[in-house]
Amino acid sequence: MVMLGHRSPGNILRLPPLTKSLSAKLLLLTIAFVMLAEVLIYAPSIGRMRVVYLQERLAAAHLSILALEATPDNMVSKEMEAELLQHVGAYMVALTKPGAGKLMLMVATPEHIDAAYDLREASFFGLIRDAVMTLLAPDNRLLRIIGPSPKDAAILVEVVMDEAPLRSEMFDYSWRILNLSLGISIFTAALVYLSLHLLMVRPMRRITESMAAFRANPEVAAEVLVPSKRSDEIGIAQRELVTMQQGLRAALLQKTRLAALGTAVTKVNHDLRNILATASLISDRLGKSGDPAVRSMAPTLVGVIDRALHLCAQTLEFTREGPVQLDVQDFDLRDLLTEVREALAEVGAGRAGWVNEVDRGFKVEADREQLYRVFFNLARNALEAGAGELRLAARPVRDFLVIDVADNGPGMPQEAQQNIFKPFAGSAREGGTGLGLSIAQDIMRAHGGDIRLERSGPEGTLFRLVLPLRQAQAQPAAQAS
Repeated sequence: MVMLGHRSPGNILRLPPLTKSLSAKLLLLTIAFVMLAEVLIYAPSIGRMRVVYLQERLAAAHLSILALEATPDNMVSKEMEAELLQHVGAYMVALTKPGAGKLMLMVATPEHIDAAYDLREASFFGLIRDAVMTLLAPDNRLLRIIGPSPKDAAILVEVVMDEAPLRSEMFDYSWRILNLSLGISIFTAALVYLSLHLLMVRPMRRITESMAAFRANPEVAAEVLVPSKRSDEIGIAQRELVTMQQGLRAALLQKTRLAALGTAVTKVNHDLRNILATASLISDRLGKSGDPAVRSMAPTLVGVIDRALHLCAQTLEFTREGPVQLDVQDFDLRDLLTEVREALAEVGAGRAGWVNEVDRGFKVEADREQLYRVFFNLARNALEAGAGELRLAARPVRDFLVIDVADNGPGMPQEAQQNIFKPFAGSAREGGTGLGLSIAQDIMRAHGGDIRLERSGPEGTLFRLVLPLRQAQAQPAAQAS
């Protein structure tokens, strides 16, 4: 669980109230969608209800006509006729049989028919339209209904009736449907609300609280969200968040330790370089000693001291450096590589065949001093690893310049290749710091490019450098990254 009690009032995460929460929105949306579905169901239902009501009137009219057929002259008294029509709820009833003429019951001649409907021509949308017109009719209308008898489809029945009873039945039916719809929508919404609250809202709140707590105290392990065992997207998100928090926390702790180490190394280096400087002066005197045995040991001692001085200088430079600041200019790449070769000879890094395949006049737009450091580190590493030849080539590829630095050395161990660009972890030789390639990578990425190891083995090692041809377009992307 996420602990928030120790956080200051200004940092306490304030989640929205219930009325504005995701749960409330889901509840309202669920009710709205259920009601919409009920409306879509209600429209054809009310149309069907109206048809059934009219068919029942036609069936009642058919039964009332049977009283005429039971008499010898197809006639009944006025009182009986009025009672039959009252049972049907109509002013006039007529029945037509094939080949038997037309029988009729009528108490009075209707003065005006407001609307006529033939149920034989009813359609899906027509029934809905007629039902809506009935519900919206302002006053009672006199209807003339024609349709086949529900008892015998060959018999045609005609009824003249008031619309008011029909509309009253339809309103009662609509009210029942509305109550049922509200009950179903509220019940469904409650179930959906509880389900979504348990499955989504509560986990999302825990994730949000965990992110806020991690933002406030990224180095406190108690702020980590407990990973879920769920296999859905929420569970995956929780586990990925936990993994990210753990990775960031480890990186922050490592950065903190490195910062403390850098401060300590800076202090130690100051004193250590003074000690090594004194040892260097003494080793120079030993080289001039009259004792041959002492003179033979002096070069080894000088080499060890030089390597120690180089280690101190490189470590101190790494701890002091911030983001790489570029001084972009145009320069000849071949001339720069020639300077690197001469500098390597002066520092005694070893001699090897130097094959510079870069054409003279090959212009590069970059920071000259920073690229000098990159090529110097690569070449020195190759020579110190025992390479007998270095081959350098460059070629433009679309908007980038690709530079290959290859040697014929023995290659690097597999474990060194995996950490080659990590500070203090990527050295392939004893006594190395692993800072040279890390610094080279920072410089290349500051230019908007990169450096990568293409291959390393018994046949040699190849580093490939990618550099944008135009720094004006590459710098915004490099700074953003």
